[in-house]
Amino acid sequence: MAEQEQESTLTVALALAANLGIAIAKIIAALVTGSASLAAEAAHSVADTFNEVLLMVGLRRSGRPADRRHPLGYGKERYIWTLLVAVAIFGMGALFAFYQGVETLLGHPPGESDYTVGYIVLAVSFVLEAISWQQAVRQVRADARDEGLPFLAYIRRTDEPTSISVLLEDSAALTGLLLAFAGLGLHQLTGDAFWDGVGSVLIGVLLTAVALILGRINLNLLIGSQADPRLVRDARARLGAAPEVEWVADILTVTFGADRVLLCARLDFRDSLTAGDVERACVRMARELREAHEEIDEVFLEPVPRDDPELRARVIERYGRPAPPPGPS
Repeated sequence: MAEQEQESTLTVALALAANLGIAIAKIIAALVTGSASLAAEAAHSVADTFNEVLLMVGLRRSGRPADRRHPLGYGKERYIWTLLVAVAIFGMGALFAFYQGVETLLGHPPGESDYTVGYIVLAVSFVLEAISWQQAVRQVRADARDEGLPFLAYIRRTDEPTSISVLLEDSAALTGLLLAFAGLGLHQLTGDAFWDGVGSVLIGVLLTAVALILGRINLNLLIGSQADPRLVRDARARLGAAPEVEWVADILTVTFGADRVLLCARLDFRDSLTAGDVERACVRMARELREAHEEIDEVFLEPVPRDDPELRARVIERYGRPAPPPGPS
C-alpha cells in the first residue's frame, strides 16, 4: 500500500507540473488570439492545476494514523478532497467555458489576431497532457492488475479515487484540446466565430460530465460502500469453514479509506464450546482474515443465536431476501 501511495503522489505531482505550465501558456495564447475555445481551455487548465493541489492535500491528510478521536483513521478525508476536485472542475472550468461559448454564439466574439500562436500552444499542451495521461493510465492499469480486475471494472469498484481523478482529468484535457483545435481551425477556415463558440460550449459539456462522474464515485465512497464482493465471499467461506462455527448469520463490510476495510460478522458458534473457546476462536479467525486480505483493517465478530427472529428480520430487510434457514444446532 505504501508503494501505491508513492505512485499516486508521483501521478499527481506530474499532472500538477504539466497543468501549471499548460495553464500559463493557454492564458497567454487566449489573450493573443482572442479565441473562446482557447479561453475555455485556459480555464480548464487553471482548474486542473488547482485540483492537483487539492489531491496532494488529500493524499497527505488522509495518510495520518488513527488517534483517539478518529479510531479508524483519516482515510475518508481523501474522498472529501477529491469531491472538491469535482466541484472545482465544474465551477472553475465548465461554467467559464459555457460563459465564453454563449457570449461568442450571441455575437460578441473578441477579435482574433494570431492563430499560429494558438495552434502551437495547443500542440505543446497536447504533448504535455499526453505524458501525464500515460502515467495515470500506467498506474490505473497496474492497480487493476494487482486487484485482478479488468480496467473498467477496477474504475467502477476502486476505493482509491486519486489516480482515477487524474486519469479522468487528463482524458478530458486531451479531448478538450481537440475540441479547441477544431473550434479554432473552423473559425479560421470559415471566418465565422460560431464554431469557436461551439467548441467552448462542448468543452463545458465535457467538463460537466467529468465532474458528475467524479462526484458520483466519491459520493458512494463517502456514504460507505461494501468491500470487493470477492473479499466478502472469501471471508464468508473462511468463517463458515471454521470448526467452531455452525452458521454465518450475517456479514457486513465497509470501506473507510483506500485499501482499508472494516468487517463485522455475526456467527452462531457450536453450543458445546466454552466462553474461552469462543474467545480464542474469534482471535484466530480475525488474524486469519487479516493475513488473507491485507486491506482488512478491523474485524469484529459477534456470537449470536441462529434462530433470533429480530436478527433474521434485519438481514432480510437489508438484503431483500430471506436469510438461509436455520438448521438444528
